Amino acid sequence: MTLEEVLAFVKQLPLIDQVRLIERIAPEVERGLVSSPPVSRQSLWGLCANLGTTPSTEDIRQARQEEWGSFPREDV
Repeated sequence: MTLEEVLAFVKQLPLIDQVRLIERIAPEVERGLVSSPPVSRQSLWGLCANLGTTPSTEDIRQARQEEWGSFPREDV
């Protein structure tokens, strides 16, 4: 039985039975969440570690000057 089939069946139940179903399933879901180990994630600081050194402040200033040096142009 697929999830969609189960949901369609649950929607046909009276509201009180839907509430009872939630009351019975919620503790099982909670136990599953508590017993599962937390997922270890890589630090965001380490994501780019393999890319090498970062550009210096002077390199960034020079690149900005090259790109924006003639903006706004008078001939446009």
